[in-house]
Parts: sequence; C-alpha cells; structure tokens
Amino acid sequence: MNYTKEQILERCNQFSKNTLMETLKIEYIDAGEDFLTAKMPVNPSVHQPMGLLHGGASVALAESVGSAASFFFIDPKEQEVRGIEISANHLKSIREGWVFGTARIIHKGRSIHLWEIKITDEEGNLISLCKLTNMVLDRKKTE
Repeated sequence: MNYTKEQILERCNQFSKNTLMETLKIEYIDAGEDFLTAKMPVNPSVHQPMGLLHGGASVALAESVGSAASFFFIDPKEQEVRGIEISANHLKSIREGWVFGTARIIHKGRSIHLWEIKITDEEGNLISLCKLTNMVLDRKKTE
C-alpha cells in the first residue's frame, strides 16, 4: 500500500457518497498494511423483523470493507475490483449500538484477493465471520 492511513480513510469515505454505504451509514475508521476497518450503526434501519441486525446488512458491511481494501492493492488507472463470492456465518445477534467490520488480507494474488472480515460489536464480541473473494480485472481501454 502506497497510501497513508489518512488518505485511505478519506478516499473510502469520499467514494461512499450516494451509495449503499452512505445509506447504511458505513464509515471507514481505521487502516493499516493488511487491514481496513469500518463501522455501521445498528438501529431499526438495519433490523430484520425481529428487531435484530439483519444478516444482509452485515454482509453489506463485509463486502464494502473488503472491496474497498482491495482497491488499495491495485493500480486504479489500469485495474478494477469485483466481488465474486462472499460467505457469512452469523454467530451472535445485536439490537443496537455499533458493529465494526475489519477486513484482513488472506491472499493477495495478481487476479484474486481473498479477505477475512470479522464483524464485532463495541465490546469486541464476534457477531459475524465473513470471507470475500475479489477478482482484479484490467480496465477496458476507451478510445
């Protein structure tokens, strides 16, 4: 990664404007050599009918943070990232507060990035464990 922590966070939060990430109020809050962390509020806007965090909202957080993290390992002028598979195990429920998604690189190949994303609550309890596979594509040349 050739970016500072501040540059990474600013860029991630900037490209979240007018997207699902903004709708879910996902905010990128920490970054390092092999990880990226974002937080998301847990409130009725991300609940399922039983008043708990919806698994789909957890997966949206996981894919958002894992895909954003891959962006910093590519040349964005020449390449782009596409999520091709995500899996999630929901281990604990939460009704309110914040969840934090931290993506850590497992495999960084030329064409495939594999991420483990742990979603935790404010006390560090594991809420969901996700795995995301991203494909790195060459950008189509426009003439």
